[in-house]
Amino acid sequence: MIVVPAIDLLDGKVVRLKQGDYTKSSVYGDDPLELANKLEHQGFRHLHLVDLSGAREGKIIHGDLVKKITKETKLMVDFGGGIRSDADVEWLLDAGVNQINCGSIAVKEPETVIGWLQRFGPDKIMLSADAKNNKVAVSGWTESTAMTISELIKKFLPYGLQYVTCTDIGRDGMLTGPAMDWYRALLAEFDGLKLIASGGIRSAEDLIGLRAGGLYGAVTGKALLEGQINADELKELSLLW
Repeated sequence: MIVVPAIDLLDGKVVRLKQGDYTKSSVYGDDPLELANKLEHQGFRHLHLVDLSGAREGKIIHGDLVKKITKETKLMVDFGGGIRSDADVEWLLDAGVNQINCGSIAVKEPETVIGWLQRFGPDKIMLSADAKNNKVAVSGWTESTAMTISELIKKFLPYGLQYVTCTDIGRDGMLTGPAMDWYRALLAEFDGLKLIASGGIRSAEDLIGLRAGGLYGAVTGKALLEGQINADELKELSLLW
């Protein structure tokens, strides 16, 4: 299982939100590139990079920061937030982003994401399936829908979808533990899906449980930033190599 540290960008700063609430943000630094370099030095190989400003405003806001991180580190970056057009995807891939994380647009314009899967390939397009009470939320989690995560995933499977980052919004930033039963149910329903857990992860023990449950990956944000998870511990547990 891959462990993926998260850097959430808001107004140029590294932040974490509580349950996706923009009014409940904690700032962890004003130099995202410095943090990315630190993570790489610690041995991490992947990075989940989220443009919260872009998700809220419907366009990529932190493009310059994205390019700096991809050019000055060797981290394999998946990026989400404000992606709306073919030109956005092309620009991000040209800038060195490894995978595009599609959230709101997958709900509002599924045909566009289907086109991206066909044009750029399933290895480059990742579905960001974020939910509260199993109902998908979009626009930086500020809008709720009536769609379930399963219904969203099914829209894209016929077109080669392989990667899904699945966030339990109610647990995000709360350090209450991951929604293990939810992930098990999704893996049972979608055999072979490369599912990446996000939300609530608080310890290395949580990561061990997710690995045992068959998760392809897990995103850790607040616990890593606050030192509840550290790279040395992950190396000892063969969760980081």
